[in-house]
Amino acid sequence: MVAPTLVDSNVILDIVTEDPVWQDWSADALARCADRGRLVINPLIYAEVSIGFERIEDLEDALPGDYFTREPLPWQSAFLAGKAFHSYRKRQGVKRHPLPDFYIGAHAALYAYTLLTRDPRHYRTYFPRLRLISP
Repeated sequence: MVAPTLVDSNVILDIVTEDPVWQDWSADALARCADRGRLVINPLIYAEVSIGFERIEDLEDALPGDYFTREPLPWQSAFLAGKAFHSYRKRQGVKRHPLPDFYIGAHAALYAYTLLTRDPRHYRTYFPRLRLISP
């Protein structure tokens, strides 16, 4: 059985904004992941994608529930995100609050999901065992 895929907001935004550089890669990668199994988003991904929409109805149309499974952010992933953020700060990271990427990476790591993202930088560094699909 293929693990579900947690879809990072940058992939969805590439598609809905018709990004001239990344739309094709993101659409193809998303379709391949959908063919293999379940696609998952969480509230942070939903929030990040929402900035591209004026109305919630349009956002809901872009993230249909029969295509994307919506999961809450697990409490245990907040613990993992905190540990990743602590490591980031020890490496001289300048942000004062955990980045959404830490919560997203922790969610995928906790459930052994594959993560589809266009920006693997933080995920590779702070979640090295995470299975990534990225350019």
